[in-house]
Amino acid sequence: MAGNLKNRMVFSAELVSYILLFFLRIPLSRVIGDAGVGLFAPAFEVFILTTLVISFAMSRAISGIIRYRVKRERFRNARKAFRTAFLMNLTLGGILALFLLFLSFWIADILVLEQLSRMAILAAAPSIFLAAIVGIFRGYFNGYGMTVIVAHSQYFEKIAMIIGAVFVGRVFYAYGEKVAALKHLEAHAYAYGALGAMLGVMISQVIAILHLLLCYIIYAGALNGRHGQDNSRRAETRFELQRLLLVNLLPLALVAVLSNLFMLIDQRFFNYSLNVSGQGEVRTAQWGCYYGKFAALLGMGAAFACLFVHGHIGKIGRAYEHEEYRSMREQIGRAVRNTSIAAFPIAVFLAALAKPLAGCCYGRATAQITVLAGWLQKGVALIILFAFSFLFGQLLYQLRFVRELFLMVAASLLIHLLFVWVFMRQMHMGVDGLLCALILFYGIYMVCGFLLMNRHIKYRIDWFSGVLFPFAAAAVSGVAVYLIAIAVVDLVGNVVTLLIALFVGLLFYIFLLMLLRVIGETELHEIPLGFLFILLGRNIGIL
Repeated sequence: MAGNLKNRMVFSAELVSYILLFFLRIPLSRVIGDAGVGLFAPAFEVFILTTLVISFAMSRAISGIIRYRVKRERFRNARKAFRTAFLMNLTLGGILALFLLFLSFWIADILVLEQLSRMAILAAAPSIFLAAIVGIFRGYFNGYGMTVIVAHSQYFEKIAMIIGAVFVGRVFYAYGEKVAALKHLEAHAYAYGALGAMLGVMISQVIAILHLLLCYIIYAGALNGRHGQDNSRRAETRFELQRLLLVNLLPLALVAVLSNLFMLIDQRFFNYSLNVSGQGEVRTAQWGCYYGKFAALLGMGAAFACLFVHGHIGKIGRAYEHEEYRSMREQIGRAVRNTSIAAFPIAVFLAALAKPLAGCCYGRATAQITVLAGWLQKGVALIILFAFSFLFGQLLYQLRFVRELFLMVAASLLIHLLFVWVFMRQMHMGVDGLLCALILFYGIYMVCGFLLMNRHIKYRIDWFSGVLFPFAAAAVSGVAVYLIAIAVVDLVGNVVTLLIALFVGLLFYIFLLMLLRVIGETELHEIPLGFLFILLGRNIGIL
């Protein structure tokens, strides 16, 4: 059991790291305030978008190139590919960092309409350069099959990012309060807090580099020793390797950036809308609440749902490559069912427990609790849409339908931009407008992905056990969770209410899944305390 858990933690390191990135925003908002998070948001989003290219996409590209050569014992060419990618990514990271330094004023003042976010955006520049080094080393270790090192690196980086951003953000926020007192402008405290948080992000990149560099020093001798067994027929040129890197890098980088670009653009529309409607003085704090609490909670829920389907994606890709189409369709069916089993209860439980959860984030600020709870209840559909969008998008990429995936993402983003322009600039709907536009974005993404899957592999979904029964079980369990929360929240407080309601709701949900024959003994063996449900099911005759 421990070994299986360890393997899952390694295999799912990217998604767990994604959850940690969302979690970072919640304690940060308590340290530097919602307005501080609102100023931190554009810098962090620029950092995320650039690292999707120079760290995530480049890591995938170089790992595939190295892996191909290592399997064929072309070790000299693999080493040359690493060096070529290192210089190429270092150059790209340097150019992007300089771009950010020179255009920080334009990004802060024109792109997101937040002049005081400029200091945090400037602090993102060195973080981007350092992230380029991190991405190359991770691609190197992945190429040689050392995924454990890469997973540990991701966990070290994200934990260091949470600690560094919160601690340094707090120190700089305290200094900013003194500056604000001298200048009689409270906003300076939030600006310095955002700067400190971004410096904490930079520290996390330094720690990740030191860890990866240490591992490289330890293992480089053994890996370089393979060069005596080299079977390369010829030495590949740097031009060939650079061209191959670009061919592998650009499609994934474009899809990743377009899939995550909306948050930066949405902030611009949101700020403009509140400025025009005469609420400019509260826009930064409102966006900080939206970005630091609402989007963080929904993002963690959606990423957690994706963990339940992530393991099937690789199996589906391998079955497709081996032309085992029947096995592939069976795996897709399991993936769709697991997505439903995970996403539906997360969304329903989040809606039912919105007020206690908002209370944990805000403490006793009653008005803010009501606002955040309302946003959560309106936006929980995004968890379901994101989970299925993730599944279909990953499958299209695994099955090599990259062109279709790019067109699907581009079309979804264009429609999102059109409607966010209408909802925000024309109708001034505020956060409700953003939610409607996001639901359209992921709804179109999900529907297009499903239709493309049907077109290419002729997959037919099992609507009853795959979708309708899990939804029904989640809805009934959600009612029970809501009633429990109402009954005990005033007696035991928000935290204990969440624990009790979630525990009872999950037990009830699993029992209903068993009753509806959605899951059986195979699935129950994989969950904690599953043997108790198996014993219960056998005794009452539903297993």
